[in-house]
Amino acid sequence: MKTPAEIIRREIGERGVLPFARFMELALYAPDCGYYEMESGNVGKRGDFYTSVSVGNLFGELLAFQFAKWLEELRNAECGVQIIEAGAHDGKLAGNILNWLQLNRPKLFTQIEYCIIEPSPRRQEWQCETLKQFAPRVRWLSRFDGSAVQRFNGIIFSNELLDAFPVQRFGWDAKNKKWFEWGVAIEGEKFIWAKIQKPQSDFPSAICRLPSSLLDVLPDDYTVEISPAAESWWREAANILENGKLLTIDYGLTADELISPARTNGTLRAYSRHHANDDILANVGEQDLTAHVNFSAIRKTGEDAGLITEEFCPQAKFLTEILARAAKNNSFGRWDSSDTRQFQTLTHPEHLGRAFRVLVQSR
Repeated sequence: MKTPAEIIRREIGERGVLPFARFMELALYAPDCGYYEMESGNVGKRGDFYTSVSVGNLFGELLAFQFAKWLEELRNAECGVQIIEAGAHDGKLAGNILNWLQLNRPKLFTQIEYCIIEPSPRRQEWQCETLKQFAPRVRWLSRFDGSAVQRFNGIIFSNELLDAFPVQRFGWDAKNKKWFEWGVAIEGEKFIWAKIQKPQSDFPSAICRLPSSLLDVLPDDYTVEISPAAESWWREAANILENGKLLTIDYGLTADELISPARTNGTLRAYSRHHANDDILANVGEQDLTAHVNFSAIRKTGEDAGLITEEFCPQAKFLTEILARAAKNNSFGRWDSSDTRQFQTLTHPEHLGRAFRVLVQSR
């Protein structure tokens, strides 16, 4: 079986310098050998990074409480209601949500369908094994398909999905006052960064329209990432949503926070064994690659598709408000010391509460 590095070497040999977005796509998602294809246990204490799901069941249970409230409001919709999760990884979050609904909202549980958007057959296998007890309630799609998802009423959501979409990296040539694209080449046995020159009209408007007062103070080789793939995914999700909510939870920044002279090397990082490093091109396929979500771009994409932004806030605020509503009428279910510890980790600013943000849009 080929490795991602071998596939990338071959493409560079055929095409020359490879745009970084393609490098990242192959490193993470090359069929049968990319990082997300080979490791089902890369999350949690023994993996490369933590997520809110790896903290425990509470994250999914709080989402389930909120989803139940939203779905109750939609149950009279003509076509029934669904939950669509994208980027379900090993299916643990879906299992936590479905288990809470089954125990605490049994009538609603029997009326919903849980759909997972998953292009990878291997990850579908992991998810199917995790969710086998809920088999009648769950189905899989490889992508948003207009023939399979029509007149959608319900909730479309993702947790730490958008940050894993491939990003384009652009650098600033301070001397010549123009942008270039970062690509990947080969030097000996190593992958190295290389500059791709192309007409300025070919660069995204998000950087071409920056004010000259800002461009004048950007340092040489200043780098910023843009993710057309994440924006495209959000647009697809928005366009199939007829009535309901579109939600994402991820770490990210607004455009003003992202494009700052002080942030000289962008937000792209590699993660391995819970350590972040800037050696993005090393250990291809053996480390996670991720960049902060540009929430301004995602929000605008949804609004351009006709959605209304209901909330954009830190994860701590979002989860705290859910818990407050649950406590008000004592309708959440059991709560013990383990839940308290999990909640503190999910909401504390030094843990997951501040870095992660929540965007909710609706139609």
